[in-house]
Amino acid sequence: MYAVDLNGKEHNLEFAAENNWITNLSSFYAMQPGSVYIEAIEPSIVLQINHEHLIYLYGNYPKFNSRFRVIIERNYIELQNRVLQNISATADERYLYFLQQYPALANRLPNTQIASYLGITSEFLSKIRKDLAPKR
Repeated sequence: MYAVDLNGKEHNLEFAAENNWITNLSSFYAMQPGSVYIEAIEPSIVLQINHEHLIYLYGNYPKFNSRFRVIIERNYIELQNRVLQNISATADERYLYFLQQYPALANRLPNTQIASYLGITSEFLSKIRKDLAPKR
């Protein structure tokens, strides 16, 4: 998931690896066009549900309601951790946290997308990777 600023620069907000999902809840619940984009960069399964049907599922299937709530709560916790990382951690620490959070994606994403997610340049990410690489 990413946003595009007024200068046309992309800012990656979130990634979803295998067996995970991504959504724009703000747009969904407001029932308005979103301000972010969701793009599949690998073959993916895309599920779609309208607002009315989701509310129906919540009301008529308590197990669905509770499981979805737990997923949303976990994502909210991850978002809080990401904000804390962005305001208090060094770029090296943010990269190491990224590796913990998305171990399956680190070698599959372009440096530009990871750097955007971390709030640094691709060149600085390359330097961090070089500095953290095991010495031979």
